[in-house]
Amino acid sequence: MNKKINIKTKNDSYSINIEKNSIIKNIKKIIYKNNKVVFLIDKKVFYIFKKLNNYKNQNYITINCSEKIKNFNNYANLSEKIIKIGIERNSTIVAIGGGTLGDLSGFIASTLLRGINLILIPTTLLSQVDSSVGGKNGINTKSGKNLVGTFYQPKSVIIDPSILSTLSKRELLSGYAEIIKHGIINDKKFFYWLNNNSKKIFKLDNNILTQAIYKSILIKRKYVLKDEKEKLKNSHSRAILNFGHTFGHALETFYKFNQKFTHGEAISIGMIIAASFSHNLGYLSLKDFEKIKIHFLSNNLPVQDENMFNKKIFNIIDKDKKNLNGKINFVLLKGIGNAFLSNKQNLKNLKKNTHIIK
Repeated sequence: MNKKINIKTKNDSYSINIEKNSIIKNIKKIIYKNNKVVFLIDKKVFYIFKKLNNYKNQNYITINCSEKIKNFNNYANLSEKIIKIGIERNSTIVAIGGGTLGDLSGFIASTLLRGINLILIPTTLLSQVDSSVGGKNGINTKSGKNLVGTFYQPKSVIIDPSILSTLSKRELLSGYAEIIKHGIINDKKFFYWLNNNSKKIFKLDNNILTQAIYKSILIKRKYVLKDEKEKLKNSHSRAILNFGHTFGHALETFYKFNQKFTHGEAISIGMIIAASFSHNLGYLSLKDFEKIKIHFLSNNLPVQDENMFNKKIFNIIDKDKKNLNGKINFVLLKGIGNAFLSNKQNLKNLKKNTHIIK
């Protein structure tokens, strides 16, 4: 099962191609069609690139990837290496790896020579359904996650579901958290479809997995096309995609990206907090909250952490880049498939109403 999704924003258009066993074929096309190509490759998937007969003749840099690579030092060092290769404005960076590499590569591509071409080949489920779609990139600072970055659309995205067979169950779960998020915020039918098919996704059933990736990207595309740079403050706002991310990002920052939680695990806890908050404020029924929580528990997604309401967590949230005019922009639920953006919350209200329903 092959799928193609077209993304057309105000200034850019590109395609996302989902095809099994397609990476090497597409790398050959990229090399043939582009002037000068620099590959940035996660060391964990370098074995794929080595399948290319003439890989030693290509310009490539391998990187030992984790969330900690997204910093100013790595940005500067990699930029210098790429500049020394001799790039021009029509040169292309190809990122082969997960979301952290895609975020860093996108930021580099958007700023080198004021913008060079970018192609993404995401190799984790999380990056295939989330960070490779929509043009966001960024690096972290001591104050928080993705506080420095740009919106910069790639020229194309190549998704190969077969690469996911190399992932651990934990890495698959991390990506699945973003997939179920899309159902929770926008599509009740998709949520129930995932209820029935999640086990097949974890068994890497190609048709089910491809369908889940495809549907997840379609939902994200809705928000990207209506609000590419996250300016709207209504039900069409791209910020709706941040459901679970306020507390999730704060947890990641609190633990200094030490891999206690994957991104998806942190967002999973954040979604449960947001759903509970929605119920405590009177928006979400107890029945829908329990359906969400039961789904998470039955698929081994975490729902709590001993430090999730630590004072430092709230201090981090107070610096969240999504805040506006002293208010916390928080994504809440009126029901499964019905999320909305609330800009009326403050720290006092969060602390009062974010206890988890038992």
